[in-house]
Amino acid sequence: MKTLVVGSGGREHTLVWKIVQSPRVERVFVAPGNAGTAAIAENLNLHPTDIEGLGKAAEKKGIDLAVVGPEAPLAAGIVDYFNSLDIPVFGPTEAAARIEASKGFARNLMEKCGIPCAKGAVFSSYHEARAYIQEQHLPVVIKADGLAAGKGVVIAGSLAEAEKALADIMEARILGAAGDRVVIDEYVNGREVSLIAFTDGKTVSVMVPACDYKKIGDDDQGPNTGGMGSYSPPGFFSAAMTEKVTRDVLLSAVKAMAKEGTPYKGVLYAGLMVTNGEPVVLEFNARFGDPETQVVLPLLKTDLVDIIMAVIEGSLDRVRIEWRSEACVGVVMASGGYPGSYKTGFPIQGIGSVDKDVLVFHAGTKLGNDGNICTDGGRVLTVAGAGKDIAEAREKVYDNIRRISFDGCYYRKDIALREIHSINSIA
Repeated sequence: MKTLVVGSGGREHTLVWKIVQSPRVERVFVAPGNAGTAAIAENLNLHPTDIEGLGKAAEKKGIDLAVVGPEAPLAAGIVDYFNSLDIPVFGPTEAAARIEASKGFARNLMEKCGIPCAKGAVFSSYHEARAYIQEQHLPVVIKADGLAAGKGVVIAGSLAEAEKALADIMEARILGAAGDRVVIDEYVNGREVSLIAFTDGKTVSVMVPACDYKKIGDDDQGPNTGGMGSYSPPGFFSAAMTEKVTRDVLLSAVKAMAKEGTPYKGVLYAGLMVTNGEPVVLEFNARFGDPETQVVLPLLKTDLVDIIMAVIEGSLDRVRIEWRSEACVGVVMASGGYPGSYKTGFPIQGIGSVDKDVLVFHAGTKLGNDGNICTDGGRVLTVAGAGKDIAEAREKVYDNIRRISFDGCYYRKDIALREIHSINSIA
């Protein structure tokens, strides 16, 4: 089987790493990939949203399976296009991907089928949205309706901050068409967790839950990022809670999508807040998370390609999916200045010096003219390791991450620490 993975980040490197382990796979191509994927697959110089170009390349290479990583090509209809070419493809259709591509669509869907979510409303009028904000308790959460590369959510603690965010999104249009509509939600406090599942449109099979860290600085200080690290599984999210969310959130959403006439196949990601012991949905994503994938897939025992093909063929109920009873921690190494402006092109040293059981997933990397690996993005690498528990996995990662360096390198020092403190306080 020849496989094409679409995307260039740490998530995609992790997917490629897992896919090449399958005995069903003969060759893997990645578009566009990075320096890490280049070491285990063949990179293609194609942008993830160049759907026609990807289709032509897939036909030319004789691709038997395409796996789509990022949200943008899903929202642009890559699955529909590959289906029209009779190329098996893993991911939701353009209509189904609206569950991520439109926060307003997701909110309406949740309200229709009683999925627990924060109270809120959807607006296409700036003046109506502004009037609504003036009547709400603060803080409020303002979300651009469309895809905004992680920059479309503002938690506003004051009325002035809320009005500025609203004006920036809807009047100044700093996010373009993504801000044509906004969702305004009440602020929900608690512990955040990601529960991601495979689904073939009928059956839902959840992965191990994970927690990520969105802020750039230790103790959750500073601006939001695409994610600075993650760990799995969190002790506070019990098996009973997982079962509840699977039934009341993920399965409910899949059934509702089918009822809407847009069956959902692929990966469905529920971003949750556990508040007062109850899960509340903050958002849905239509794909694997990043950096959660880097700590979840290393715990998967079952052949990923077997699962993907079962999803495509509608036979997920016949696959027994098994997970390791270990823990995994991943820490992101970022360029200095990220998530603001930063420089790239710096050589990376020490990747080859990490222990054999430590994983280094590439994101913003490229091969320089001299063949050496260089930085090429804000989030550069994720260093991940598994252990018998979170403490062992964390120690392994931080022991190894110090061996890797590049100019301006930055990483958080507290990934998974709150989980260890929580376990110790209970003990």
